Amino acid sequence: MNSRARNFLLLVAMLLPLFAWGQSEPPRTIPIREVTVYGRRPMKDIGTVQTRMDSSVLKENVSLSIADVLTFNSSLFVKNYGRATLSTVSFRGTSPSHTQVVWNGMRINNPMMGMTDFSMIPSYFIDDASLLHGTSSVSDVGGGLGGSVRLSTKPASAEGFGLQYVQGVGSFQTFDEFLRLTYGNDHWQLSTRAVYSSSPNEYKYRNHDKKENIYDTDHNIIGQYYPTERNRSGSFKDLHILQEAYYNTGRGDRFGLNAWYINSNRELQMLTTDYSDATEMDNRQREHTFRGVLSWDHLRSRWKIAAKAGYINTWMAYDYKRDPGNGIMTTMTRSRSYVNTLYGQADGELYAGRWLFTASVSAHQHFVRSEDKNIILQQGDRAVVGYDKGRIELSTSLSAKWRPSDRIGFSAVLREELYGRDWTPLIPALFFDGVISERGNIIAKASFSRNFRYPSLNDLYFLPGGNPDLRRESGWTYDAGVQFAVGRDGAYSLSGSATWFDSYVKDWIMWLPTTKGFFSPRNVKDVHSYGVELKADFAAALTEEWHLGAGGTFSWTPSINEGEPMSAADQSVGKQLPYTPEISASLTGELSWRTWSLLYKWSHYSERYTMSSNDLSLSGNLPPYYMSNITLSKQISLRWADLSLKGSVNNLFDEEYLSVLSRPMPGINYEIFIGITPKW
Repeated sequence: MNSRARNFLLLVAMLLPLFAWGQSEPPRTIPIREVTVYGRRPMKDIGTVQTRMDSSVLKENVSLSIADVLTFNSSLFVKNYGRATLSTVSFRGTSPSHTQVVWNGMRINNPMMGMTDFSMIPSYFIDDASLLHGTSSVSDVGGGLGGSVRLSTKPASAEGFGLQYVQGVGSFQTFDEFLRLTYGNDHWQLSTRAVYSSSPNEYKYRNHDKKENIYDTDHNIIGQYYPTERNRSGSFKDLHILQEAYYNTGRGDRFGLNAWYINSNRELQMLTTDYSDATEMDNRQREHTFRGVLSWDHLRSRWKIAAKAGYINTWMAYDYKRDPGNGIMTTMTRSRSYVNTLYGQADGELYAGRWLFTASVSAHQHFVRSEDKNIILQQGDRAVVGYDKGRIELSTSLSAKWRPSDRIGFSAVLREELYGRDWTPLIPALFFDGVISERGNIIAKASFSRNFRYPSLNDLYFLPGGNPDLRRESGWTYDAGVQFAVGRDGAYSLSGSATWFDSYVKDWIMWLPTTKGFFSPRNVKDVHSYGVELKADFAAALTEEWHLGAGGTFSWTPSINEGEPMSAADQSVGKQLPYTPEISASLTGELSWRTWSLLYKWSHYSERYTMSSNDLSLSGNLPPYYMSNITLSKQISLRWADLSLKGSVNNLFDEEYLSVLSRPMPGINYEIFIGITPKW
C-alpha cells in the first residue's frame, strides 16, 4: 500500500472519534442471515438457478452502480470501458445483448443496440436484484440466451416523514450526493430519491501502449520507459431522480407508480493510443431518459392478478468535434437518437393444492429514430442519414408447477414471442428439483430450455452497415447442480451451490469489416459454451459483539466458436470468443464489532483475447488482473439522528489493468461518505 492509502486511513481514524462524541449506546448485536429450508421453498423457484443480491450489498455506498455490485458479488463478466463509462454484463460466455434486463417488470434493454449500460443504474435506486442464469430466465423473459437480470423497487415501509442524506467525496475531485425523502401511513408509501455524481475524472495511469525514449548527451537512445499520463476528456455529470408512490387499499389491492429520470453528460475518454491534444477535441455523449411504470396487484389467498403499463423516452446525443489546425472546432459527428417505448403486461397466478399455474402476456412497442445530421453531400448540403423504424415485441407464457411431495418439484414453461411480423417457434423450458437429504437441506436440480434472440434495430437498419437479412439467433441450454444450506439459529449459517451448464447458440451475430470500409453484422458463428458456476455464503456470530460474514463465486466458462471457417485464412474456429474470460471469481469478507465494520472485496478475471483468432501479437490479449477494495465504516446513534461514516480504498494494491483494449483504468483511489438520517 502506498503513502496515499496510508494517509487516507489515518485521516479516517482521526475523524471517527469526533463523530462518536455524544452518541447514545447503539445495539451491540446484528442478526445472522437466515438459513433457507428447501423443503418449504417457493414453488415459483422450482429448479431455477438464481443469484440474489443482499440489500446491504446494494446499499453499500452511494457511488456504486449495479455494474460495481455485480463485479464483486457474482460470477458474471462485467466489461468496463473505463471509470464512469459504458459497462455491460455477460452470462456464461455470451455477449451483452444476450442478457435481458427487467426493471419493475419492464424490459430496459436499448432496442437500438440490444444491451444495457449498467453504469447508468445507481445501486441506491434498486431494492431487490437477482440474476436468473441460463434456462431460468425463460420463466421471466425471452431472448436471454445467457440469462437475465431482474431489478425492482419496493415500498419504503415508512411511518410518517423520513429523510436520508449521504455525501461522498473521492479522488479525482469526485462528488457523490444522495437524498431520499419518504412518507408513509397505513395506506400510502411515498418516496423520492435523487443521486448526483460529478468528476473531472483526471486520474493518472501508466500508459503501456506508448514508449518514451531516454537520450544521452549525444542524443543517442540509451533506454525506454512507459510514460505516466492523465486520463483526458473523461469528465462526467450524472443526475438520477426516482419518484415512487404506492397505495394499499387494505383489501388485497395495491397500486404503484415508479418514475425514473436520468440526465447524463459524459465525455468519452481518449484512448491510450491517442497522441492528440485534449484541448483540440470534444468527444461527448449526453442522455435524457425517462422510465415510468404504473402497476396494479390484486391478491387473494389462492390467486393473484396483476397489470402494468409503462413508457420509456430516451434522447441520446453523440458529438465529436476537432480542431483541424485553424483554432476553430469543427463538428465531425452529430448523432441523435430518439427512442419511445410503450409497455403493457398482464399476469395471473392460481394455486390449486400442490399445483401452481401462471399466465403472462406482455408487449413492448418501440419507435426509434437514429440519425447523423453532419453528413455532407458533394454539393455542400447537409443530409440526415439514419433510420426511422418501429417494432412490436410481444411475449406470452404459460407455466405449470407441481410439487407431488415436499421433496420433489417439477415445472414446465411454454413461451412464444413476436418480433415485428415474425413469431418465434415455441420456447419450452423444463425444470426439476428434489431434496437429496433433509440433513443439510441438500437439493439437486436440473433444467433445459430452447431460446431465441432477434437482431437489434441497429443490426438490421444502421447506416452504413445494417443487414436486414440477418437470421435470429437460437440456442439450447442445459443446467444441472446441487445446493445446500446448514446453520444454527443465532450462531452461524452456511450455504452454497454448484452448477454445471452446457449451451449451444447457432447463427451468432457479429459485426465484421467489409471491403467498403465499414462494419456490417453477419450470422457467422455457432458457439458452444459450457462450464461450472460455484457460489458460497457464510455468516457467524463469533461472540455477542463480533460477527463475521463471507461470500464467494467462481466461474469456469470456455466459450468456443464451432462454426465453419469464413475463409481459408479464418483462424477463429475452435478458439475462445473475444473479450470472454475463461475464469472469473469474486470474494467478499466482512468483520463487524459493535457498530464498526471492515469490508474487503476481491475480484478476478483471467486473460481475455481481443481477436477471434486468439492471436497474441499486436495487443491480441489483455492480461489477467486481481482487484481489491476495502471499506471501514462506523454507525453512530445520536439522540436526534443516526449517522454513518465510511472510508473506502479502491484498487487497494494499485493494480495496473485494462478491461477493454486501450481504455485506461484508475489506480488506487479513495472515497469518504458521511450519511445522516434525522429522528423526527
